[in-house]
Amino acid sequence: MFRAKHTLRRVVPMLALLILLPLVLFFAARGLGGRADEESLEMTERSIRRAAVQCYALEGVYPVSLDHLEAVYGVQVDESRFFVDYQYVASNLMPDITVLPLEGRESPSF
Repeated sequence: MFRAKHTLRRVVPMLALLILLPLVLFFAARGLGGRADEESLEMTERSIRRAAVQCYALEGVYPVSLDHLEAVYGVQVDESRFFVDYQYVASNLMPDITVLPLEGRESPSF
């Protein structure tokens, strides 16, 4: 009787650990993946803004389109993950730049 209780006291915590550990790791990985997506979105927007400012400094005007930044300044946008709304305002005003996640959609719906 004493031996069965002693064994049970060891087995129950081990089973709980074996069940809870994968759950904790799963939820931690999901949280890290979400943060990585947010950082990737922010980095994409920052790189577009930085290239637009660099264009203004070198050429004296802000670029008319995102295509110019991609062709001349090496900006790369993962179009399968992000939609970029690039609105040219004027040659001496910073364009309105918005980067949105696509969340698995092929193209944004307006």
